[in-house]
Amino acid sequence: MIRVVRIGDPRARGEGVRLGTVRLLPRGVRKEEYSKRNLFDVWAPAVSPTRELVAYAQAKPWTDARWAAYRKRYLREMQRPEAQRAIELLAALGKQTNFSICCYCENPYRCHRSILGELLRERGAKVVIPHSPGASVTPGSASARRRRNAPPR
Repeated sequence: MIRVVRIGDPRARGEGVRLGTVRLLPRGVRKEEYSKRNLFDVWAPAVSPTRELVAYAQAKPWTDARWAAYRKRYLREMQRPEAQRAIELLAALGKQTNFSICCYCENPYRCHRSILGELLRERGAKVVIPHSPGASVTPGSASARRRRNAPPR
């Protein structure tokens, strides 16, 4: 099972290895400290948005139109051969072991992690996105659709 988590959040029991699906590494933190601080265990930039797309995401608050444009651009970026290979690998691993994908974004439904989760689900992996402490929801369910459209907390 693949969990979608936020960098720095406490680890869940059985979460497995955390993959940092971010373009930029944490500033001021030694690589040896990433795991100890619940950041991530392995850096996976091949499935992270480009710097240009990250800049776009951070430039203005999300609207439905901006989110749709971001989603389209991220999906296009994930067509790159290195991204496709990484997605196939992660989907295959997600069928056999537990791990998580993480990013700095607070709202997983307005973050590339939710789109990446969908790509992994399309390839047969089970992906769980939390919606409140101690609870989770599977993308595509009615509660996920309601949550995805909720404003950021």
